[in-house]
Amino acid sequence: MAHYQDFNLSDELLRAIERMGFTEMTEIQEKAIPVMLEGHEIIAKAPTGTGKTCAFGIPIIQRLDPSLLKVQAVILCPTRELCTQICDELRELSHFIPELKTVAVYGGQPIDRQIRALGRGAQIVVATPGRMLDHMKRRTIDLRQTKIAVLDEADEMLDMGFYKDVCKILDRLPKERQMVMFSATISREVMDIGWLYQRDTVELTVEPVKDSEPKITQYMLESTGRQKLADLIYILQLYDYHKSMIFCNTKYATESLARQLREHGFNAEWLNGDMRQSERNKIMAAFKGEGIDILVATDVAARGIDVTDVDAVFNYEIPLENEYYTHRIGRTGRAKKEGTSYIFYSQDDLKRLRNIIRYTRSRVVELEFNEEGELVEKTQPEVLP
Repeated sequence: MAHYQDFNLSDELLRAIERMGFTEMTEIQEKAIPVMLEGHEIIAKAPTGTGKTCAFGIPIIQRLDPSLLKVQAVILCPTRELCTQICDELRELSHFIPELKTVAVYGGQPIDRQIRALGRGAQIVVATPGRMLDHMKRRTIDLRQTKIAVLDEADEMLDMGFYKDVCKILDRLPKERQMVMFSATISREVMDIGWLYQRDTVELTVEPVKDSEPKITQYMLESTGRQKLADLIYILQLYDYHKSMIFCNTKYATESLARQLREHGFNAEWLNGDMRQSERNKIMAAFKGEGIDILVATDVAARGIDVTDVDAVFNYEIPLENEYYTHRIGRTGRAKKEGTSYIFYSQDDLKRLRNIIRYTRSRVVELEFNEEGELVEKTQPEVLP
């Protein structure tokens, strides 16, 4: 196995990696870091939660010139949450290089604040495509010195309708620049962007092999109406999870459920798209720390959240898309830890549930309450082909 010391990284960068507690490289880091350091363009297919930010962040910081206060690297990602997460990790990696500045630009935050930050100078900009275009139109960002461009979660970003925006941004970058893409799947749009904007591309793949797959025990429980809240509370009290995430399909449901949990003595907070970005940042900081035990969220609000110590995920409402189920339960079982997920369903939900299980090829253990009121594995589970 390769080590960070094997790649002739700067002392400041190695000290930062050590400070972050990283000792072993993940597979995508081992494959991508040397290729990026050599200046090659990359399309990397890797599952979520495999250490992709460091896979491109380490080569970026190694290759940039801290003395040149111009934008030298641009990282595009689909959501504001992922934007702030990447920015935080890059700042950690550059902890011992104080002259290296990273700025995040995304919607939902006052653009004037971002303009001031860009005006003070930055070598790295992490952005959502729409807000990046806003700055380009206002001429508040200068991309003439950019030598590295990264598309992170490329499939999700392009699937969200950012294809034309991404193309407009890439068209404005210098021709002599390195472009890399990281994606969970290689969609038609990802292939098209690669064909249009990359040359002599190195393709990297990290398969979700058993050793690197998140170890998540998945459960399903038939529960409806008022009983669903009672069953949720029972499980939370029974196992006393340190940190939990609960997913609902609507903004209203997140606030309603969080308030009900608070009334029962739980330290719960909600997260949805109606909230100001400053509120969301405050809640996420508290959840990453010790301020919140339970986070109730919608799928959109939870995109890009990377908290390594989530013990359990609850699908309080059946996800509307198969992919949402994968993203939801992927919030637990991270950083080689084991996790647990639950999905509550009604008889009316069985068709959707079958579809999800077929799509994800998951083994989902069915639970029931026995005559003594204990939660046990069902002796005759529902057959879900």
